[in-house]
Formats: sequence, C-alpha cells, structure tokens
Amino acid sequence: MAERFLIVNADDLGMSAAVNAGVFAAHEDGIVTSASLMVLRPAAPAAAEELTAHPDLAVGLHLEAGEDLRRQLERFRELVGRDPTHLDSHKHVHETDPTFGASAEALAAELRVPLRNRAIRYERRFYGREAISPEHLMGLIEALPPGWTEIGCHPAAGPVPSSSYDAERQIELETLRDPGVKNLLNVTGVRLCSFAQANPC
Repeated sequence: MAERFLIVNADDLGMSAAVNAGVFAAHEDGIVTSASLMVLRPAAPAAAEELTAHPDLAVGLHLEAGEDLRRQLERFRELVGRDPTHLDSHKHVHETDPTFGASAEALAAELRVPLRNRAIRYERRFYGREAISPEHLMGLIEALPPGWTEIGCHPAAGPVPSSSYDAERQIELETLRDPGVKNLLNVTGVRLCSFAQANPC
C-alpha cells in the first residue's frame, strides 16, 4: 500500500490567549504538528514568544483579507524571526476570492512553501459540531488516500467569544488529544508530519 502522510494544522494561532493555549496543548499532548499564525491579532506576540518552547511545531502564516499580504509576511518575520513554513487564509478566502487567491499563490511561489489545498490535499471535514468527535476524526484518518493530506483544526483551551465557532473549539481540543486517535495513527501506519517536513517526510 502506498505511503500516507498526514499534517494536522491548527488555524488561528494568535487570535486569543485561549486559542494559543489550545493550539499548544493540542501539539504537546495531541496530534497537531503545525499551526498558522494570525499576525495582526492581539495575542500574536504572545504566541510567537511561546513558539520557542515548541521547536517541533511548524508555523505558517494565516493570511487575512483586507490587509496587505506583504505587510502580514513582514510582521510574521518580525514576530517569529523566520519565514513561514506554509500559507493559508482565514475562512479559506484564497479559494473564494480569485484576486486574493492569485496574490497568495504568488507569495507562496516566492517563498517556495505550500499554499493550502494546492500541492497537498486539504481535508476540510473535521469541522462543525457533528463532525469533530474522536470517532469522526478516526474515520477520516482511516480513509486517507495515498500521499499527503492536511487536516485543518481550530482548538482552544477556553471560550473565544469573538468567534462564531466558540464551543466547538474546546471539543476539537479534546478530540485532538484523544488517546484513541493517537493510537490509530500507529495501527494504520499513517505518518504524522509537519509542514516543515513536507516533501519528503
């Protein structure tokens, strides 16, 4: 059977203290291997500072519409001290807005890093109250096709009142730390990787 590689990426790092704590907990005790930083949000500096304690967590740039992409890249470099390992966008705007998408593709090509759902398949079905249980996530993992797949997630360690996806974030964190999910990766032979390891793992 062809090898299967899985990247589990936590979006929205930097959105709030609760999101930061959730992302790092899902990395330390769960299956999150990569995260995407929202550099313009208030908790971004704290997230960047905490990254030094998590050297194995790959960090990309979570681009936001309405703000210059180059400015966001420069802010990422200021905070993190290096280039992002990958690019994606808040609410997948690079896939719904052709102009924004073209700019994001150009930036990814310049940096020579993956842009979400281009060279690496993006699995978007780990989302929503009915689809974030350990059983659902294990089903997604078991059904992974050969090659590389990214599963996106949005964990938080506490309430995020500014988000319409508030309560679900804490449920996601529990699922990402579920022992059964971690054990399944070993049983199925799926190789858990980060964007820093992408091509090859």
